Amino acid sequence: MAKSSADFNVTYCLVYSTGSPNPARPIRHRRPTSAGIVIFMSSFDPDRNPSPTYKMYKKLAAKPMGKGLFSAAVSLKAPYFSTVQPRVQELRPGYCKVKSRKWWLLNNHIGTFHAIAACNVAEFAMGMLAEASLPATHRWLPQGMRTQYKKKTTGSLTAVATADLPDFSTITPESGGQTVTVTIHFTDDAGVESTYAEIDIWVTAKK
Repeated sequence: MAKSSADFNVTYCLVYSTGSPNPARPIRHRRPTSAGIVIFMSSFDPDRNPSPTYKMYKKLAAKPMGKGLFSAAVSLKAPYFSTVQPRVQELRPGYCKVKSRKWWLLNNHIGTFHAIAACNVAEFAMGMLAEASLPATHRWLPQGMRTQYKKKTTGSLTAVATADLPDFSTITPESGGQTVTVTIHFTDDAGVESTYAEIDIWVTAKK
């Protein structure tokens, strides 16, 4: 049972079975700036060989109601997402912003956004980021989720997913896969960060 107080911190873990993944962190290019600061860079150009999902998003996003149509199409493909009514607001490689409107089916026993519904939103945001970030030559699988429920929510939730992208050219059938961690920050209608999640995905090259 969730705490009814305004401030609470609970950790929830969900682990997927995908064999024996390589726990190594993503490999990224490093470029020093004139100030000596290191910037991580990915080799992926989103305009070259995008995934079918990201290609569809770019086609629809500029049209009236296009983002809503795209979000509905994704929920139709994976119907469980439709319970949280996700709407993609921004999507590009390494970044996804999703809004989920609070309605009665998502309520917990104290009338706020249910924690597992927030996990569903996190999965959606992670999946859209992965689809926008990976070239069509690669695939991804979720490995596990770590979630912190930091505060009681007020109203709807907005999830912002980000990730440091690896150099996909180094991920080949011969080299094996890499783990990429997607972080998701949630803010509610009051502007408070109520939930935080991390989802590991296992990235491999298609054979």
